[in-house]
Amino acid sequence: MRYGPAVRRRKLGAELRRQRELTGMTSREAACAVGWHQSKVSRIETGSSGVKPADVARLLDVYRVSDPELRALLGALCGVGSRDAEGSRRGWWYAYRDLLPSAYLDFISLESEASRARTLETTVVPGLLQTPDYARAVTRAALGDPPARQVEELVRVRLARQAVLGGERPLELCAVLDEAVLRHEVGSAEVMAGQLRHLLERGSLPHVRLHVLPFTSGNHIGITGPFVIFSFPRIADLDVVVLDHLTSSLYLERKEDLRAYASAFTTLRAHALSHEKSLEYIAGISDGA
Repeated sequence: MRYGPAVRRRKLGAELRRQRELTGMTSREAACAVGWHQSKVSRIETGSSGVKPADVARLLDVYRVSDPELRALLGALCGVGSRDAEGSRRGWWYAYRDLLPSAYLDFISLESEASRARTLETTVVPGLLQTPDYARAVTRAALGDPPARQVEELVRVRLARQAVLGGERPLELCAVLDEAVLRHEVGSAEVMAGQLRHLLERGSLPHVRLHVLPFTSGNHIGITGPFVIFSFPRIADLDVVVLDHLTSSLYLERKEDLRAYASAFTTLRAHALSHEKSLEYIAGISDGA
């Protein structure tokens, strides 16, 4: 297991190496083309050192990569969550760099570039599906009743993240929710009732699929804790699993780990209710709330 930035450097380096090899160029030839030492290209390709977005753009120019989607994705992997990434490709979250931990910034940048997310939640509603009131209650509980201004700023970030579910190419979200997520009262009964109604609204979107794991499903592999699998357009090797802990996030990149979590998610979804029955289940709980 590695922290996010290291994972991103390795994945970026591997893809840049692949693009170079597609041109038939050696690392020495690529270095000469941009006026660098060969060692710099080698360090970038092995992920042993960071790289600025401008340098990635220069390499992609040399490799004649013109696809804007691919260039944007590789630019995002430069580590836009880094606090000292001068000149990096900045997303909306850059304005919150002094408020948010680097690991959270990294998570947001990955989420913003992903084409699909598969998530298991065992205690709280996924951030992309939370209402403002629910998000406030979760934030207060997680941080031990912080100042109101800090709460509002963090809630603003959470709501801004939800923009990935809109637009021309929205994120495809498939969420498996333990029934405890729906039953555990967060904030108040009124807050929870509003959150359940919001889940039903979000669940009506064609690119959002919800699957409830009822208590009657018994023990399942999901009891080990929540996780998210991000998948990206065009490059399957960039898939990454994110595990949230109390003080940090861990990223899994090995193929065997990706296969294990993808298989676990498939198993969980098979044990859960279908999307249609899950919406009915949520509606039933909502009616009784």
